[in-house]
Amino acid sequence: MSREIQPIFILPEGTQRTSGKNAQKINIEAAKLVADQVRTTLGPKGMDKMIVDTLGDVTITNDGVTILEEMNIEHPSAKMIVEIAKTQEDEVGDGTTTAVVLAGELLKNAQNLLDQNIHPTIIAKGYRLAAEKAIEILNSISEPVTLKDKDILRNIAVTAMTGKGAEASKEYLADMVAKAVVSVADQVDGKFSIDSEDIKIEKKVGGGVEDTELVEGIVLDKERVHSGMPKTVHNAKVALVDSALEVKNTEVDAKIQITDPSQMQAFLDQEEKMIKKLADKVIQSGATVLLCQKGIDDMAQHFLAKAGIYAARRVKKSDMEKLARATGASIVTNLDDLTSKELGKAGIVEERKVGDEQMTFVMQCKNPKSVTILVRGGTEHVVDEVKRALEDSVGDLAASIHVGKVVAGGGAPEVEVSKGLKKFANSMSGKEQLAVQAFATAMEIIPVTLAESAGLDPIDKMAELKAAHDKGMKWAGINVFTGKVMDSWRNKVIEPLKIKTQAVKSASEVANMILRIDDVIAGSGSGRGEGMPGGMPPGGMGGMPPM
Repeated sequence: MSREIQPIFILPEGTQRTSGKNAQKINIEAAKLVADQVRTTLGPKGMDKMIVDTLGDVTITNDGVTILEEMNIEHPSAKMIVEIAKTQEDEVGDGTTTAVVLAGELLKNAQNLLDQNIHPTIIAKGYRLAAEKAIEILNSISEPVTLKDKDILRNIAVTAMTGKGAEASKEYLADMVAKAVVSVADQVDGKFSIDSEDIKIEKKVGGGVEDTELVEGIVLDKERVHSGMPKTVHNAKVALVDSALEVKNTEVDAKIQITDPSQMQAFLDQEEKMIKKLADKVIQSGATVLLCQKGIDDMAQHFLAKAGIYAARRVKKSDMEKLARATGASIVTNLDDLTSKELGKAGIVEERKVGDEQMTFVMQCKNPKSVTILVRGGTEHVVDEVKRALEDSVGDLAASIHVGKVVAGGGAPEVEVSKGLKKFANSMSGKEQLAVQAFATAMEIIPVTLAESAGLDPIDKMAELKAAHDKGMKWAGINVFTGKVMDSWRNKVIEPLKIKTQAVKSASEVANMILRIDDVIAGSGSGRGEGMPGGMPPGGMGGMPPM
């Protein structure tokens, strides 16, 4: 008598599982979809995306990381590609689209090798070797740059802004960014470093992009606390205080019983005395401007106004630190410690109306180590996009100076790397060489996309580019405006080396990680839609085979 063997379930009900080639295909497909979303934004002729979120807020941008963050992507592999963009943004501040497009192309080329029955670990090993070689090639072709190379710095800033919302005023804005970066640079052990936090980018709707200005100091979105205070203070002595000019409340509940009205008056007089004492400490230090991180009592405002001191309250901690770097003042936590030694200097401190708000400008600081760019523009969307473009170019300059190396753009370094990798692949034996060749071909996606965005024939342009590089023109790139091959360096298209090396590193690492996954087990989390994590429909991402 034959007995049926009962099936054994080790996973809870509702769990979905995809394994083997099917799992790889789905993961690669999801990653490619993400790369395709941002691909059209690459380069000076790249287009913008309009993203409307669930609340109806609109974002218009061609900044890769902004698009991917706003898109609210659910698929787990697709999320890994979004992580690449975030890393690139944190490390360099620009080149997010390049990194994502490169990762998508690496996976697409890996799919062709998987279809030829090449094992994923062999592809991963080949990609790892290729990435190391690509970084070596990029380092060998790069050119040195220092703070003294004002022209190169300006060109890096212009390149970063080309094709973004700030393009119309890019020359003017690039000068501003270069000046800001040079003024906040710190020298440590003979190496320069720039903290992009020291360049505050404040935005206010109104005027046009060309009304954007560089303030050698800090702009605060605060007004003076009392109308009796001066609107403008010249040769200001600035006190930065991190304690309240108010009567402290007791920590425990205290009850004061008053039996006689004169006691009430004495109590109020005592309170006034305490506040006057606090205000006097500021006045005696010789400060003419007080910027306070906490509150300032109405009575204290009156005393400070009488002494002709300009005061603002509830200034953010991050702004206080920037003010200290700009004016040279020390932040004082206890008013008893406030002396003339702790004060900083500013040429002018004034309250100005910007748009519909009063703001405090701390300007003309001598040798400021923290500055502000006040971005203006016709609408909220314009101002946001210009701010993003400025952040990209500040990040580019910071990365260039920190590493001290730059490369020309226009697709030139990618073609050079591709050429070097093909040579490297020929020197190898074993199946890894196929993966290295696939990596070399993937690098060409950047110039190909630049050509496509400009409406040129990518096959023709790649043939011309390769011919130019074979003749030894290492900086031959695509001029998207004329449609011809140009010397990118002479045409002032310059980018930091770190954009390229970071993009290659993160794209290859994530591609390898996705390639090594051969099993996707998706639990049906309680309260979520069954299927993929995050409440995805059982079919995975739209248009994908059910999992």
